Amino acid sequence: MSSLLLTGIAQLVTNDPSHGDGSELGVLDDAALVMQGGRVVWVGGVAQAPSADAAYDVGGRAVVPGFVDSHSHLLFAGDRSAEFAARMAGTPYSAGGIATTVAATRAASDENLAANLARHAAEMRSQGTTTFETKSGYGLSVADEARCLAIARQATEETTFLGGHVVPSEYAHDPNGYVELVTGPMLAACAPHAKWIDVFCERGAFDEDQSRTILEAGKAEGLGLRVHANQLGPGPGVRLACDLGAAAVDHCTYLAGGDVDALADSGTTATLLPGVEFSTRSPYPDARRLLDAGCEVALATDCNPGSSYTSSMPLCIALAVREMSMTPAEALLAATRGGARSLRREEIGHLGPGALAHVVVLEAPSYVHLAYRPGVPLVHRVLGGGAEPV
Repeated sequence: MSSLLLTGIAQLVTNDPSHGDGSELGVLDDAALVMQGGRVVWVGGVAQAPSADAAYDVGGRAVVPGFVDSHSHLLFAGDRSAEFAARMAGTPYSAGGIATTVAATRAASDENLAANLARHAAEMRSQGTTTFETKSGYGLSVADEARCLAIARQATEETTFLGGHVVPSEYAHDPNGYVELVTGPMLAACAPHAKWIDVFCERGAFDEDQSRTILEAGKAEGLGLRVHANQLGPGPGVRLACDLGAAAVDHCTYLAGGDVDALADSGTTATLLPGVEFSTRSPYPDARRLLDAGCEVALATDCNPGSSYTSSMPLCIALAVREMSMTPAEALLAATRGGARSLRREEIGHLGPGALAHVVVLEAPSYVHLAYRPGVPLVHRVLGGGAEPV
């Protein structure tokens, strides 16, 4: 099993406080890293670096852990650019356009859906994402939800059943009947292809009782819990997620004091999705309030055709710093370690010994450039997470 030594690292972010400067980022200057068998086996100063079978000089660039995008919707067909243009002209966002994507997705072939997924996954990797979660939720029938998840499972192990996205038109007058479908035949067909279950606990989607029913059914099938909540206004979703021990509750745009307290006292990660607020002209979540309360925070793209059609974690980092009062260090932690924790994964999101060797080499001397130079393609090379080896 050959080993590879990375040298010439101007700044290495390990996300391991036992290394380097002792901060949460565990920053090492003038550093080196050794990987073997797909794992990090050593980090430290270049002067102390052990020998390895091969070496790669990154040329004075910064190295950070691969980004962990813990919330995306990549199984879809169709285009909603007209909807975006209408929003930019003043039409408020209401999540009503999901039905348009459902119709296009149902009509699409498996080959079309798989190609669309592969294209977006490649976009993510080229921008430093080495692990991504993705959801169903644009099929909303037993057959379409199951085929979407089967396709997704070919690209990532982090697959989420989101039959509880919205009530489809054929059940518009029988929402509880649709909940019975989601928790019965649809869950049975989808659970073999899913690791997680999610629900949109929001006005216009599913109320607290319906959401609880869906989540508890998924939990009984052995699926982990995730929740869309408090995106369009205050509601019960955050506290429901905490009560049920969900791994993550996502959006968290409108939070009451009790929501923040519940998150701080739970093991539930608050996943913030600034691409949504950018694309819908909505208020940004109060990340500062969550961080100051001691909550675990993640950043993700929510890449989807309606409310956040971006696959760029660097953009989300820049938005979090500029619009959500996060420091560059906090935003990078949220985009790496925070995402890993929201997926309950210990071996990603950091570059300490034992971690998967998911390494991003930046075209910059410091991680701060991710926020300092928004919109600039700063990813020089990606190692691990499906990328080509050196």
